[in-house]
Amino acid sequence: MADIAGQDDRRETESVAGEVKHRRRVAQDVRAAREKLTSSSGLERAFETELVRLFAQYRVGAAIPLYVLAAAIAGAATTWLPMPAVMIWLALTLLAMTIMNVLARNHLRASEDDERTLGVWRRVFACGEMLHGAAWCYLIQLLSQVPSEDMRIFVLFCAVMITAVIATLSATIPAAVYAGLAPLLLVVGLATIGAAAPQALTLTVMIVSAQVFFVLLARHLYASAVSTLLSRAEKDALFVELEQAKANSDEARRRAEEANLAKSRFLATMSHELRTPLNAILGFSEVMKGEVFGPHASESYKEYSSDIHASGQHLLNLINEILDLSRIEAGRYELNEEAIALAHVIDDCAHMMNLRAKAKGQAIRSHVDESLPRIWADERAIRQVVLNVLSNAIKFTPQGGEIVIKVGWTSSGGQYVSIKDTGPGIPEEEIPVVMSSFGRGTWAIKTAEQGSGLGLPIVKGLVDLHGGGFQLRSKPREGTEVIVTLPASRVMNALPPVAQEKKSAA
Repeated sequence: MADIAGQDDRRETESVAGEVKHRRRVAQDVRAAREKLTSSSGLERAFETELVRLFAQYRVGAAIPLYVLAAAIAGAATTWLPMPAVMIWLALTLLAMTIMNVLARNHLRASEDDERTLGVWRRVFACGEMLHGAAWCYLIQLLSQVPSEDMRIFVLFCAVMITAVIATLSATIPAAVYAGLAPLLLVVGLATIGAAAPQALTLTVMIVSAQVFFVLLARHLYASAVSTLLSRAEKDALFVELEQAKANSDEARRRAEEANLAKSRFLATMSHELRTPLNAILGFSEVMKGEVFGPHASESYKEYSSDIHASGQHLLNLINEILDLSRIEAGRYELNEEAIALAHVIDDCAHMMNLRAKAKGQAIRSHVDESLPRIWADERAIRQVVLNVLSNAIKFTPQGGEIVIKVGWTSSGGQYVSIKDTGPGIPEEEIPVVMSSFGRGTWAIKTAEQGSGLGLPIVKGLVDLHGGGFQLRSKPREGTEVIVTLPASRVMNALPPVAQEKKSAA
């Protein structure tokens, strides 16, 4: 019943957690859809803010290279143009670049912008980019008036250069790209209308082709920036979910530790409260069963007192098992380790259980290597391990069955204990159930054998405390074998001697 209740609680908790996640996901989707509907670019506001900020960062980072480029082109333009005209163009271009740089720096220093301010910044940057493009177009307009073949090549170079600069630096704001290239397209179109020479038409076609290419490149860069921002947002959301899951896990672990502590306190209190009346029940029922103060008036009273004593003894064993398991799970089981002979412990346990085995017509056979050295372990815990496994073997082995105990060396230099019976066996899918607390197999339920289902979990816990291994091998109609191994580090021959200081003579 406790397992069923625990499973129901887990299912209810998982269902509630699933509903919370679903509501959170729906709320996020609704918020994202609302932001997209109210956005001019169809993106979430956070993405728009980041794209404008990237534009400003690109502009600030490219300020010095653009100044150097303008100065170099001005120096080359003096080959075809008079110095005053070139200086006027250079002053206008540097002014446009400085305006863009100041605007970009102001935007980066500004606090979080709302949606209206963000739209204003996009328009301001688009206008600034148009001013920057118009300054460069002024130079192209001056150069196009010089009839020279070398001048046409230089004009083509300047047009491609400014197109590339505007397309790459302004890619995160598509409106700024179009605003920056519009003056150049206008100047080239006017120059083409005024000149009918084939060279001028060729130059126009090449400049327009370059503009188309870089516009497509700018669109690709814009899509890449949006994709990068989306990936980063998903990664940040994943980190948030991981942090939330970790917080939930820590809270669940804290509650589990509190529940475990409360369980341990409850068991300790109840064991003390139950042992006092239970000792009285056991003592008085044993007196009544033994007819210490005279024979019973009815023989049924003697049978009843025997049943009371047996039930009380069973309840006492159950309390002891629950306390042992709770101490093991809480890590409070203390091992009183000493040098013990595993063969001697096996012989004593087999001798103790031999009477029960004979009552069912069973035979216990031992194959023990008497030359095994001693091991460093808790004798009481090892006895409990062997007695629990032997008790299960005797309980589920039918009349006339056989139980074989083997003790020997492991391949790694440790020691092992193997207890195999000729019982009905356990199906493979029931082994996890048998190994769980209060778990019982179908054969135990069918035969109505007494037991709490704590024997094997206690055995495994005690073996784990010794650093050993536990194996349960079983198949239906082939019997069950339990193998307990102790590591080589617990064999006395492998342990170094304890150094003792020599006492000086008085």
